[in-house]
Amino acid sequence: MTEKISADLFLDITSQVCPLTFVKTKLMVERMDAGQTLEVRLNAGEPLENVPRSLIELGHSILSVHPERMEEPGGVHRLIVQKN
Repeated sequence: MTEKISADLFLDITSQVCPLTFVKTKLMVERMDAGQTLEVRLNAGEPLENVPRSLIELGHSILSVHPERMEEPGGVHRLIVQKN
């Protein structure tokens, strides 16, 4: 069993499409203090590929990424990012 990470903030971008998925995430991270964490609810596919990669490129840390429902790996995922 994996340990549940508790995030400071939450953002649901499942209704957004690229590039808005990253834009909305980036704007939220910019408002955070260094060390704070954000849980992002996002869809598999392009958002799941692009959002974590782009956050890493900006120097932030991805603490975890996992499907919301293990039986649906192509569905909604939860990403935890820490602002550095």
